[in-house]
Amino acid sequence: MRLLILLFTLTFAISTSANEVDLKKFAQTYYKTMTATQAPNATIADLENYFALLTDDVGHSHLPWVTDDSRLPNGKEAMRKGMLFYLGAHTEYSSELLDVFIFNTSAIAIRYKNSVKGIHPENNQAIAYSQTMMEVLEMENGKVAVIRKYHE
Repeated sequence: MRLLILLFTLTFAISTSANEVDLKKFAQTYYKTMTATQAPNATIADLENYFALLTDDVGHSHLPWVTDDSRLPNGKEAMRKGMLFYLGAHTEYSSELLDVFIFNTSAIAIRYKNSVKGIHPENNQAIAYSQTMMEVLEMENGKVAVIRKYHE
């Protein structure tokens, strides 16, 4: 009986550690994938690579424009619709990763600075800005479940 309990415990421990995500590595992948969606030559494939990192019911806030980060069954689809609308709007984009913070196994904070130039797809007005951003990512089963974006 003790041997059976020991085997079960070892099996559970090995399978649990095999399913854990290296959040430092994930943060780097997330940043690289997310910034690819902002490039002037970004494609639908770039967006899909990004969406692969998110849960289907991802919650998202981007203050002050999007304030409700509730997780809804169509969260990823809502983000897809919004990001497709802006796809290709940038004529210039650069970004620099400043900091990555890991909070146990449940959250990541990524701080970066970006510079953007382009044409807004809704009003055809030129846009240009530089900003420092922080994205706080709440993790669930190896994917991003909630994104909260803050401007410095």
